[in-house]
Amino acid sequence: MLYWLFDSILSQLYSPFSAVSSLTLRALLAVITSLSFSMMLGPPTIAYLRQLKYGQAVRDDGPKSHMVKTGTPTMGGVLILASIALATLCWADLTNPYVWILMFVMVIFGAVGWMDDWLKIKHKNPKGLIARKKYFWLSVGAVFVGGSLYYIATQQADIAVTNAMQDLLVPVFKDFYIPLSSIPYGIGFIIFTYFVINGTSNAVNLTDGLDGLAILPVVFVAAGLGVFAYVSGDVRFADYLHVPYIAYNSEVTIVCASMIGAGLGFLWYNAHPAQVFMGDVGALALGALLGTMAVMTRQEIAFAIMGGLFVAEAVSVILQVGSYKLRKKRIFLMAPLHHHFEELGWKETQVVTRFWIVAILLVVLGLMTLKLR
Repeated sequence: MLYWLFDSILSQLYSPFSAVSSLTLRALLAVITSLSFSMMLGPPTIAYLRQLKYGQAVRDDGPKSHMVKTGTPTMGGVLILASIALATLCWADLTNPYVWILMFVMVIFGAVGWMDDWLKIKHKNPKGLIARKKYFWLSVGAVFVGGSLYYIATQQADIAVTNAMQDLLVPVFKDFYIPLSSIPYGIGFIIFTYFVINGTSNAVNLTDGLDGLAILPVVFVAAGLGVFAYVSGDVRFADYLHVPYIAYNSEVTIVCASMIGAGLGFLWYNAHPAQVFMGDVGALALGALLGTMAVMTRQEIAFAIMGGLFVAEAVSVILQVGSYKLRKKRIFLMAPLHHHFEELGWKETQVVTRFWIVAILLVVLGLMTLKLR
């Protein structure tokens, strides 16, 4: 909205206002806007959640040190999502379909997470929403996104562009890709998109178990995807770095920037000892946003590297459950992975800080794939 105001009206009255048309400047403004909004609304939001007694229900089978977290307000993810939405609506080009797809993802996954959180609070039970209902709606959202992106790809005049918007790019190799577009009716692309979005959504949710553990890696990965979106949305950079040129990705940069600001603002209140938790409403939506951005930029493999922390957390749960069912033995002292290190004797702040360092290194490795071709 503000972008339209500056670009279409105010720039005609005073030419320096035309600088707002710069993607880089709008991205910086999106960071500042979302950060300011989340910082200002943090205290009243936390106070309101306390008043409603929307406190966290802690798992009985979790680390005993976590019992002190019982009653800490949850559902703080609404603050993150509201900040992202506000900054995006202010500074993004709202004629870009990718922007609206990302807003849809945020709303539907956030709504499922909100219902899950609310049921946990209402029944004082950490199980929340029935699994089949939860994954039904998450699946509806992911399939809709896959179908929408496939439709947009098929509307391109150049068949090469259509294929580039679907095929899986393999990093390091300059001209090697997995041709998902060769599968009729976009079935391969839609199924792949479904697993990327839902997998990432649940992986981020599993990671969100310690104060500040999930939100800063989300910020780091959003920054990395913002770089990929910026590069693939500019024909010159895309050609130079040998990545698919997808014009719509330019505005994905604005959403990434909004996530960075909103995440940093939330971390102010989520840092140890946390005043508020994001809950499923935040974790599911943020994970789905990252997964959708990875599909839009066609950088799913690089994204798996950058989000390796989330991958490790999810894999640890899969291995733990599988091992116990098959062998009646556990691989880890406790899953997800961060609890394993707590059981080894690491303090919560040590686990979080060290995982942050790993997350930074993984994002750097992911970005390196831009030049290693």
